[in-house]
Amino acid sequence: MMRRRLLLAAPALLLARPALAITWRGVPAQGALVRGQAAPGTRLALDGRAVRVAPQGHFALGFGRDHDASASLSITHPEGRRETRRLPVEKRDWDVQRIAGLPPAMVTPGEAALRRITDERARLAAARGLDAAGTGFTAEMAWPARGRISGVYGSQRILNGQPRQPHYGLDVAAPTGTPVAAALPGRVSLSGDFYFFGQLLVLDHGHGVNTLYAHLSERLAREGQVVAQGERIGLIGATGRVTGPHLHFSLSWYQTFLDPQPLLPREQG
Repeated sequence: MMRRRLLLAAPALLLARPALAITWRGVPAQGALVRGQAAPGTRLALDGRAVRVAPQGHFALGFGRDHDASASLSITHPEGRRETRRLPVEKRDWDVQRIAGLPPAMVTPGEAALRRITDERARLAAARGLDAAGTGFTAEMAWPARGRISGVYGSQRILNGQPRQPHYGLDVAAPTGTPVAAALPGRVSLSGDFYFFGQLLVLDHGHGVNTLYAHLSERLAREGQVVAQGERIGLIGATGRVTGPHLHFSLSWYQTFLDPQPLLPREQG
């Protein structure tokens, strides 16, 4: 994976000191999570949004599926010097995915179901909006389950012939009961049974980075539990809106869904 380095010139009064630098893993692109490190005490903002920087300098940036061709990174250096950099954001092409055979109520929910869905969306937004100080997001991501990739991030979904919002996760198809593990170390910020997602867990990895595991047959981790990377947290199932057993695995930076696949090893292992 590419490692991009942004060199920042030292201020005139500090020429004797080495130039400060911000480094990151990954390339700014639509759907990308970029993890980086700055000098301790640096303050950052992406497109006007303050970015948490750990005492050691770790930070994370997220670029949504439809992000513009560039982003604005505002930098306040530890000594107070400020600058703004324009970051080019690579454009990606997205597939169209057609899914048929879903129960009509799962495509066009009734009034009672819509009330439930509204409440569940608020709960999800609260869990995905956390800005905790943990740094589990700095670890190299591991596969949460083994199986066939049956759905990818960003594809436009057409359900029973009706266009719907893009697919914001990676689907791993496997038999019911297949183990699901934490892709990164973190804390379980949400556990529940949801209309569309079925049995789900959300893990918080710090700095707005979170992962979601949906359609489980069983949740093995409880809300508030701290889990290690690779720890078993659930079992694959077919709960919620599905056509067969699989894990829907998603990655977010706060409320922005991102593509987890570029961060995963090539082989499931």
